[in-house]
Amino acid sequence: MAKLKLPVYKKEELTVRIEDLTYQGLGVAKVAGYPLFIKEALPGEEVVVKVEKLGKHFGYAKALKWLRTSGDRVKTKAKYLQTGIAPLMHLSYPAQLAFKQKLIKDLLTKAHLDQLEVAQTLGMAQPYAYRNKAQVPVRQVRGQLEIGFFKQGSHDFVSLEDFYIQDKRIDQVLVTVRDILRKYQLSAYDEKSHTGVVRHLMVRRGYYSKQVMVVIVTRTKKLPHAPEIARDIMAACPDVVSLLHNVNEAKTNVILGSKTELLAGQAEIEDQLDGLTFKISTQSFYQINPTQTERLYQTAIKQAGLTGKETVIDAYCGIGTISLSMARHANKVYGVEIVPQAIADAKRNAAVNKLTNLTFEVGEAESWMATWQAQGIKPDVIMVDPPRKGLTESLITSATAMAPKKIVYVSCNPATLVRDLQSFIAKGYQVAAPIQPVDQFPQTTHVECVVLITRVGK
Repeated sequence: MAKLKLPVYKKEELTVRIEDLTYQGLGVAKVAGYPLFIKEALPGEEVVVKVEKLGKHFGYAKALKWLRTSGDRVKTKAKYLQTGIAPLMHLSYPAQLAFKQKLIKDLLTKAHLDQLEVAQTLGMAQPYAYRNKAQVPVRQVRGQLEIGFFKQGSHDFVSLEDFYIQDKRIDQVLVTVRDILRKYQLSAYDEKSHTGVVRHLMVRRGYYSKQVMVVIVTRTKKLPHAPEIARDIMAACPDVVSLLHNVNEAKTNVILGSKTELLAGQAEIEDQLDGLTFKISTQSFYQINPTQTERLYQTAIKQAGLTGKETVIDAYCGIGTISLSMARHANKVYGVEIVPQAIADAKRNAAVNKLTNLTFEVGEAESWMATWQAQGIKPDVIMVDPPRKGLTESLITSATAMAPKKIVYVSCNPATLVRDLQSFIAKGYQVAAPIQPVDQFPQTTHVECVVLITRVGK
């Protein structure tokens, strides 16, 4: 077979002009039409690069020297970019918001849906220190227990005390807990030999309640010096109301194991979202960015146009965050979720907030929709907030078979959103308002969207 002839070769150094950014935030340069992807390079920049990896359709190069920089470039700390915590932090925030809007427009164009409008991305006033949950690996570095992160695409550990996009109080608690674990000379996990004690630290903090949860994840069944460690953490951090020990003995990338024991305080914390109270346990799925989540949900409720008379189905209800928000503006809300613990949490959260117009069920949304349809339930609005893989074709079929006037789609992956919009359009629905991007994860390439889909001619 003839060897593929490419316009560049490995280890070649050349000067390129950056034309665009990929959905992963890599700069794109083209050499005789062949794309090279370059970390940390921005559109409009002229860069000397070294070719590192070549494929049939594209390659990767490393930036060696900048000859011309973009006006949108901002100064950064290398450690954040290295670890992938904040892959867009070298791009000014207004340019990040424009990038996320363009990302969706480009996908629509590829799908021949460029007639659809995309509104400007809703950003944050302070686009950092927003994460209300941290899960950080613990490793031994030069004989000392450290917290940090791994360099992107590697097992190289970078020690950190300031994680930039996390709530600053969470960073402080992490450092305090690290120092207490050092005091009792606990060893850190070694993934190669599957030895050592402490694997991860997880910290959650209520944005409004200010309550803090600390979870120490160990490889071992026992946490050495547990009573003393608990006493010291609770004394040093009065805002820690929940201290837990989680055991994960498996050789896995999954952070939490199935066994959790309470060391001090209570088993959960609570926080507010859009004026509602939610109980949050170690395993609860709870939105990471509280202020932007409120904007996301308010946008979804506004697009649903609820007046208090509607019947709503929430097809991926989780612990009930959006179901409860909608219940205050609707007549009846039906929530369905495949995870039994999430439904137990949703029912409890409804009770905590004294909301009685909700019904929650465990199972697949498709089968419950068929059951509800057979029972004569006619939803005015169906709400979908699926995981990154988007909706299944069977769910789209089940949802449209119920013939709701409106479907409100909250998406965390523009690629699967665009694919699903094509299916809805093929089934007699239309996108009825500009797609609204919301920046849930500033400094990263992720973007959430809210889309209003309505029945054609109804």
